[in-house]
Amino acid sequence: MTATRPLDIAYSPCPNDTFVFEALAHGRVPDTPELAVTYADIDVTNGMAERGEFDVLKVSYAVLPWILDDYALLPCGGALGRGCGPLVLTREQATAADLKGKTVAVPSERSTAYLLFRLWAAAEVPGGVGEIVVLPFHEIMPAVRNGTVDAGLVIHEARFTYQDHGLTCLADMGEHWETTTGLPIPLGAIVAKRSLGAPALRRLAAAIRTSVRMAWDDPQISRPYVLEHAQEMDPAVADRHIALYVNEFTADLGADGLAAVRGLLDRAAAEGLVPPLGRDALRFVD
Repeated sequence: MTATRPLDIAYSPCPNDTFVFEALAHGRVPDTPELAVTYADIDVTNGMAERGEFDVLKVSYAVLPWILDDYALLPCGGALGRGCGPLVLTREQATAADLKGKTVAVPSERSTAYLLFRLWAAAEVPGGVGEIVVLPFHEIMPAVRNGTVDAGLVIHEARFTYQDHGLTCLADMGEHWETTTGLPIPLGAIVAKRSLGAPALRRLAAAIRTSVRMAWDDPQISRPYVLEHAQEMDPAVADRHIALYVNEFTADLGADGLAAVRGLLDRAAAEGLVPPLGRDALRFVD
């Protein structure tokens, strides 16, 4: 694949993203373009995509209804899975009914975590929750612990560390999703500008798949890059993070992955949380 300039790509510093893109970002995938990498949390990249600022981005599946006119969903490189959903945390043991009218901190209202939470709450919290407060994800557990909010919706490595903060898990949003749908949990997507053209998009998808396979074949090569950007995360936690979020759906969404994405966004649209998707909106390229 040739290009007249580096492709501008933005993805998070989380271990799953740096693991997936290490080979591609360091020019180890043959015949691929140079990448100009920006590291940003997914709430930031969601905004970048809505403004059309980058060629390629890791975004939340929840933002797709607002960007698919300009971006194509790539069938690889993202994060779906089982047993890896967001959690609702509280200071003390509580039930879903206890959240009625309560304040809940979330990492973004344009996140898949938020959609999963709202779908869960619609089914499980009679009368609904109260105020939604948006906080950076690393501030949510302290806010719950300090009583600033009644509950918090957490993502990423917080699945593994919330007990260290003295918190308890009220509910697992992914468990609810899997139980009610039978589908994997759609979390983060890779999108690329349609203006790059169908041939370039296909080559880019192939290059990302190769990068994933290279990371699996020799994970030690990517380890320094992963830990460099892991924000002081314990290496064992980083390994668990990768094992949970990088799986067969990262290499290829497949029919189950696409059904999960469509199912999430159709259910969210029915609740008025996102605009409805057109029938062919998730098609990779024409």
